[in-house]
Amino acid sequence: MAPERFRQPAGAPPVERPLLELLSSMRFAVTMLAVVALASVIGTVLPQGQPPITYVDQFGPFWAQVFEAAGLYRVYGAGWFVLLLGVLIASTSVCIWRTAPRLLADWRAYREDLQLQSLKAFEHRAVGERQGDGPAVAAQVAHALVGGGWRVKSVPRADATGRVAGWMVAAQKGGLRKLGYAATHGAIVLICVGGLIDSDLGMRAAMWVQGVTPYAGGGSVADVPAGHRLSEGTPSFRGSLAVAEGTQSRVALLSEGDGVVLQPLPFSVELKRFIVDYYPSGMPKRFASEVVLHDRRSGAREDAVVAVNHPVNFQGVRIYQSGFEDGGSALQLRGVPLADPGQTFDVRATVGVNQPLPLPGVQENWTLEPTSLRVMNVEPVRREPVGDRPAADVRAVDPRWLGGWGLGAAADLNAEQRFRNVGPSVAYRLRDAAGQAVEFVNYMQPVDVGEGEPVYLYGVRLQPAAALAYLRVPVDVLDDGGDAADFWRLKAALNDADLRRQALDRYAAQASVSGRAEAAQALRASAERVLDLFAGPPATQAPSSGERGLQAVSRFLEQQVPPAQREQATRVLVEVLQGVVYQLLQQVRETLGLPSAAPAPTAARLDAYLRQTVLALNDAMLYPAPVLLTLSGFDQVQASVFQVARRPGQPVVYLGCLLLVVGVFAMLYGRDRRLWAWVAPAAGASPTAMLQLAYASPRHGLEADREFAQLRAALLATGDAPSSSSSPLSSPAVPPPLS
Repeated sequence: MAPERFRQPAGAPPVERPLLELLSSMRFAVTMLAVVALASVIGTVLPQGQPPITYVDQFGPFWAQVFEAAGLYRVYGAGWFVLLLGVLIASTSVCIWRTAPRLLADWRAYREDLQLQSLKAFEHRAVGERQGDGPAVAAQVAHALVGGGWRVKSVPRADATGRVAGWMVAAQKGGLRKLGYAATHGAIVLICVGGLIDSDLGMRAAMWVQGVTPYAGGGSVADVPAGHRLSEGTPSFRGSLAVAEGTQSRVALLSEGDGVVLQPLPFSVELKRFIVDYYPSGMPKRFASEVVLHDRRSGAREDAVVAVNHPVNFQGVRIYQSGFEDGGSALQLRGVPLADPGQTFDVRATVGVNQPLPLPGVQENWTLEPTSLRVMNVEPVRREPVGDRPAADVRAVDPRWLGGWGLGAAADLNAEQRFRNVGPSVAYRLRDAAGQAVEFVNYMQPVDVGEGEPVYLYGVRLQPAAALAYLRVPVDVLDDGGDAADFWRLKAALNDADLRRQALDRYAAQASVSGRAEAAQALRASAERVLDLFAGPPATQAPSSGERGLQAVSRFLEQQVPPAQREQATRVLVEVLQGVVYQLLQQVRETLGLPSAAPAPTAARLDAYLRQTVLALNDAMLYPAPVLLTLSGFDQVQASVFQVARRPGQPVVYLGCLLLVVGVFAMLYGRDRRLWAWVAPAAGASPTAMLQLAYASPRHGLEADREFAQLRAALLATGDAPSSSSSPLSSPAVPPPLS
């Protein structure tokens, strides 16, 4: 870029000299460029503009605060990054200001005053004679060089007596490397200037001038005070705009610190329809929005389609398809109280609208916060069973996620998988009177996860960054309705002592009929003990206090059975528990007047159903809410999320990129060549002139050798000079070297 020493301009104060030397230093400019590049890498690798809790979960409280103080969550808008860009602009501009005049002067200079002795020091040199007197030969040489694309200057030289001793013909060709140097450095300045123009400086300057502060509250956009709104003339900004189907919006939200600033647009965006196209596998392949843009001043309308990677430019604002969300869908939910699943109730809710949720038999106040509705959920499912393990959904639950909640094994992510649409789902939060909330994601349709029978998936997330764990409720096998009514009947029957006693009698009677009458009473006592442990103490709401479920059975085995016999005892007790649960189901169905089914025709399905039912009953006891809400119907309203940006510096950046490409190619492939031809009259009577050639090129190689050989053959040849249209200097042919 520039040498380390800088010549102080005349009249400059002495204090400015060190600063100018520093700014014009090559090491300093390269260091600034490397630091800016490193900061850009950080801004690319580290997700920008995420909620603070995301960084706390990823890095921990300490490092999250350190990174926030360093401005790493908004690198491109941080003050230190803007300062780095400014210093880089200043350093590169000083280099251009210092070097450009010298480059221009060197490009214009022919160096016709070169000493004759210096011609002998060039690697490419030649001496010969040419017919004609001195002025004619000099004119012929100049004419031949001009025809070959050279810029030529011919000057006579006098000897000590004042007579003309000869003619120096100086020529140069190329010069692109010097232009490439200036273009490359100018490109860096333009790109950085464009980045500064498009940074947050314009928005922050407008906030400072207008006295606008970030808004950290909630509510609708219309309720935000004027002190948090910018004017339409903000020079540059980038924000988000959410528009529901059938509605209009003209206010973008700009993130600033811990809040947002409202940016009115000079037009309104009306969303007619949000479009999602899918591949045959169910994966989405295209997101687009059909919009109508309304000019507020003229009232004109313009139809447009905003799609991913296909933005729309309107009145200097570019509109990008950023995402989509729910626009306030109407939900029909059915509440299932876990303490008494038979007392279901209906709930009507709207996504994004919080409402109180009164629960039968529960004194505590709960609030329902519907967050989203997803009509399609494409999830990966393992394609085929592996060994003796069944195919499984990758959503299978790791029991560590909720402290033992959910006994399904985690799926093998390395197994071959396929994708499938598993139907609609609803996400909501239940918030108690203390303000603590738990997030739930429940699927509307049963999902076949490859474990033998389809199940309903009811997801729970206790912490914002935690993975979902699922309560998997099996679909009825004794009915063809496709629901889970039998499971909820069993859940309620576990709290009914009479039904449990009748189920135990049925189980003991069946064992007696099977030829084990002498052990029927002992078997009944064991079954009663296991069922009491599993059902636990009576509860008025879930989750109840006291140990129950499979954890209570496991604790009983640890206390009563020697370690060597526990494995066998566990298998026996689980088999007994499944048998009692089956008899309890039959008893409940008979009580309700429903037909019972013989186990023989569906033995395998029934066994899988009972196994999954026992696990689901155990998981339901630990469900972290007194009610489970299932999705029974919905009226979807979609909303499109746009990113709107005013970027006046974008053309400047594009121009800088173009200059950078041109400059790099010019510096890589451009060759600056110079040629000197000294023409002097030869001694003798005949009109002959001596011709001495010297050729200089910054790149020595075969190409330079070929060009000089071509020049030597053309200029040292005898006869008249060729015309410009047929000049051998422009011919690619290589003549034989001169002996």
